Amino acid sequence: MSLQFVGIDPTTGDKQSPTVWVDADAKELVLQGWKPDPDLEAECAAFTVPGHAVGIPQNEAVIRIPARMVGMIREACDAVERADLR
Repeated sequence: MSLQFVGIDPTTGDKQSPTVWVDADAKELVLQGWKPDPDLEAECAAFTVPGHAVGIPQNEAVIRIPARMVGMIREACDAVERADLR
């Protein structure tokens, strides 16, 4: 795995640290965020999209990322796309 740090929530304290990385080898974004409250997780699990199963698969998770990190996520998206060109 070739994990590249992109950024961390600029308002983070000692105990909270939403973070963005890029895995260049897998060509994936890696996000660390807050766990949702049970109501939000249930709403996400119940959401229906045509052709998609309802629920959250065991190997997936719902996370929350603050909007102030959008620039970091864009940067990570650009890095993943550049990795595609290698």
